[in-house]
Amino acid sequence: MKKFPHVYVILFVVIIISALLTYVVAPNQYDFQLDAEGNPTKLIDPNTYHPVDKNTISPWEMMLSIPKGMAEVASIIFFIFIVGGSFNMVQATGAVEAGIRATVKSLQGKEVALIFVIVLLFSIGGTTFGMAEEALVFIPMLVPLAIAMGYDSLTGLALALVGPCAGFTGAFMNPFTLAVAQGIVGLPIFSGLPYRVVIWVITTLTAFGFIYWYASRVKKNPQMSIMYEEDQKREKIDIETAQPFTGRQKATLIIMGLTFVLLIFGVIKYGWYIDEIAALFLSMGIVCGLVGGLWPSKLAEAFVEGAMSLTVGALVVGIARAILVVLKEGAILHTIVHFLAALVAGLPTALAAIGMYIVQFIISVIIPSGSGMASVTMPIMGPLSTLLNITQQTAVLIYQFADGFTNIIIPTSGYLLAGVALAKVPYEKWVKWYWPLFCIFFVLGIIFVIIAQFMKYGPF
Repeated sequence: MKKFPHVYVILFVVIIISALLTYVVAPNQYDFQLDAEGNPTKLIDPNTYHPVDKNTISPWEMMLSIPKGMAEVASIIFFIFIVGGSFNMVQATGAVEAGIRATVKSLQGKEVALIFVIVLLFSIGGTTFGMAEEALVFIPMLVPLAIAMGYDSLTGLALALVGPCAGFTGAFMNPFTLAVAQGIVGLPIFSGLPYRVVIWVITTLTAFGFIYWYASRVKKNPQMSIMYEEDQKREKIDIETAQPFTGRQKATLIIMGLTFVLLIFGVIKYGWYIDEIAALFLSMGIVCGLVGGLWPSKLAEAFVEGAMSLTVGALVVGIARAILVVLKEGAILHTIVHFLAALVAGLPTALAAIGMYIVQFIISVIIPSGSGMASVTMPIMGPLSTLLNITQQTAVLIYQFADGFTNIIIPTSGYLLAGVALAKVPYEKWVKWYWPLFCIFFVLGIIFVIIAQFMKYGPF
């Protein structure tokens, strides 16, 4: 049986295809709207689609797109290194292992409740303050916790990715996606809340049900795990050991817990993002390490070991970004978006909503950023939905589904690639696990869109 290609190979092939497209696809562009002071915004003007000079991407420029892509997402790349190194400093104290051992012992027989609470809390984070990258910092704890409970590393990774995804997709008050998209098409911010709450409940319960279904099967038969061979090589936490849970270890975990409280406060109150979160967890690693009894040199060694173990996963984020660099420099990104929108315009009215849904899914592959996709597509899809007799609220809902469900499967998503790197789970293994749930989410999305179309989901 042939081995699945390395994720670097997959992304490099896509970069080559993107570069070749610049030779055959006509370069076109939309102008950006201006603010009150006459400065260009990130929103396109749908009435300004026009041809621009051709800029074919040569093989040399294609190779240059990789370091350029890494430069554009440098904050995410270093975020992965810093978080990985910081958590390794904490783990070097033995506090995490001792805490997990105590947690599993106290929760024996209550694993269902624990999984549900984690999924629910992360989903609430996704639907309120757009929790996505913020969930990544929990992966180094959730993976060993899941394994210690008799599950596998995929279960731990799923708790950190699928919970926020369910909340992000069914968001009823996410300021970074829902509010941006509604603002572009002129809808009242956070309008249409009752139907979105229903969607959020269903997506969250679906996420929990799938994760627990898989986890319970693995617990009954560990060899059913997609990650069975890889997990056998991981260092296991001996739950039955009689090692004491020391005061230093308890103090270390208390500090780590307070760090997460501070994280939530900082994100909500001050809008912290990648840089601030990275600085916070670096501080956590140093303080926890010292409290846990490590000397500075040992702390430094632990940090380097943790960062080094994530090199492959961290750099893949920059390689994925190179795809967008090529499409932008070749001036064909807007051409592709315009072409896909034109396909929807030609569909019968009954299929128009589903057509928009599929088109938004395709666009999400090349524009993985939620707010970025809203800025590029909603100025087009908003007026188009009016022509197709689809409400603006339904158009926003379609955008939400396309952005949310794909965020944790497409290889161009830096958030996903960072997650699998932190969990040390191969990308192809994650795709194999998530694919059935993705199909369920996709079908649910079609059902939600059809219902919205029939109910004339509004206010307009």
